[in-house]
Amino acid sequence: MTNKMTEKISGKWIFLIIAVALYLITAITNFALFADALLAFVVLAQKIIPILVLVFAIMFLSNLFFNPQKMSKLVGESAGIRGWILSIAGGILSMGPIYMWYPLLSDLKEKGMRNGFAVAFLYNRAVKISLLPMMIYYFGLKFTVVLTFYMVLFSVINGVFVEKLLRAKK
Repeated sequence: MTNKMTEKISGKWIFLIIAVALYLITAITNFALFADALLAFVVLAQKIIPILVLVFAIMFLSNLFFNPQKMSKLVGESAGIRGWILSIAGGILSMGPIYMWYPLLSDLKEKGMRNGFAVAFLYNRAVKISLLPMMIYYFGLKFTVVLTFYMVLFSVINGVFVEKLLRAKK
């Protein structure tokens, strides 16, 4: 390819072209391996697509109903305790793979979400409501309550720490 042509093609497209080429080479040289890889991709896609749809629906609704001023009130610099509560609750209630939530957090960040709230959201993804009964069964109620309390508490502490650290870098 010429230099001008490679300048026009972004890294995403180059990666896609290389991946497709590797799949085609694999299909030609070892069709069974290609079929297994394709099946694994389809199974993974079936798991990921519903979560992607949910995340993009939330992003769409947030763009539809929340203007930057309202988002700034909810999770912006002046949000205060309400922002922490929303971030903690959102992290606990969120489902699916964590990387599926990155686009939403990025979108919220562009609208003024504080870094600390993103940290609290990500940190609280470790608290899974559906797994709490099993945790209580194996470790007891007291342990589960104390651990959950400390996870929520340290999500805020880590959020504040990250904000201070990022402010110091500026």
